[in-house]
Amino acid sequence: MSDPRPNDPATAIRQLTAAIEAQLIEVRRDLHAHPELGFEEVRTAGVVARELTRLGIPHQTGIGKTGVVGMIEGGRPGPVLAIRADMDALPMQEETGLPFASTVPGKMHACGHDIHTTTLLGVAAVLRDLAPQLAGSVKLVFQPAEEGLGGMAAMIADGVMDSPSVDLALGFHNHPDMKVGTFGYVRGPTLAASDRFDIVVRGQGGHAAYPHGSVDPLVAAAMLVAQLQTVVSREVPPLLPAVVTVGAIQGGTTHNIIPDTCVIKGTVRTLHPRARDVAEAAIRRLCAGMREGMRVTCAIEYRRGTPCLMNDDRVIDPSIAAVRAQFGDVVAEGEPSLGGEDFALMAERVPAFQLRIGSAAPGRADRLHNSDYQPDERCIGFGVQALSRAALQLLG
Repeated sequence: MSDPRPNDPATAIRQLTAAIEAQLIEVRRDLHAHPELGFEEVRTAGVVARELTRLGIPHQTGIGKTGVVGMIEGGRPGPVLAIRADMDALPMQEETGLPFASTVPGKMHACGHDIHTTTLLGVAAVLRDLAPQLAGSVKLVFQPAEEGLGGMAAMIADGVMDSPSVDLALGFHNHPDMKVGTFGYVRGPTLAASDRFDIVVRGQGGHAAYPHGSVDPLVAAAMLVAQLQTVVSREVPPLLPAVVTVGAIQGGTTHNIIPDTCVIKGTVRTLHPRARDVAEAAIRRLCAGMREGMRVTCAIEYRRGTPCLMNDDRVIDPSIAAVRAQFGDVVAEGEPSLGGEDFALMAERVPAFQLRIGSAAPGRADRLHNSDYQPDERCIGFGVQALSRAALQLLG
């Protein structure tokens, strides 16, 4: 077998990535030590803007409050490909003990968004050097507030999909359940629509010794929580995945008082529009029925969040072919997840695909949103190579 040409894509991307990998890890550790919550990513956005300026990449700040958008023009006309990374941290205390652990009490990059931001900076550096080979342009989207706070909606409202109009979109996420150096994909429905509900169960308070003189909202709330479990088991069609989870019940102040109200908070996750509609209608009906059965009223606030993320074969197939061309047989098809992701708002508008990037460190069994989360930093370099090669393929 002959050696690959020095200027073939695989070698060029590998060499460009190797030259910046150590610097990228330094940037990641700096971001990790200074986590910022959604729409607070002022310092993080400043680091991104500084790096894009150093690379000579034109960019705008303040898109979607604290988002940053850079542009790389290709050597020939063609479509606009958006590559998106999220930047926000989580409101939790870090327990890793790492030398670059969070310096901000109660805030931590426990989902790897510091990894994502750094990976996209690496992609920016590689594609800047390979820009003459691109038939089209790359829009680098550094998004705030992915963790349920509406960051992508804010960026879209500020025109991130316009001027120039985006034609294709790539997203990515690190996966600690996958070995570092491996990649995954899902066809069609990939991540769930994520909705929330708040229910205020209102009865009539009184003395605990005389319950017959009251209307107990706690008992009614307990029955309603049990009934909510039947939404999935008896109403949503069995072949359509769905989850209804009650995450909080708040009511009462002490042992001998029946309170006036009790609050129930929960989430609904679905992968298909039909299941989403069925679940919402069922929850509203069960709440309405509590008046007749338990003599309480249920005021429900039901908020539809991000839609289901739909991966499009028009972006999946060339992207996966590119990753295999870069690394070999390290890509596997996976299963959908009922986690939510507002990259779905991009995917509603243009053909899109979210790549799964393995980040499991040897000997560890990490989980996202865990206070001891420690991804393998080698996933940054692997991600840079995979996404850069996919961009070359999509804009070939």
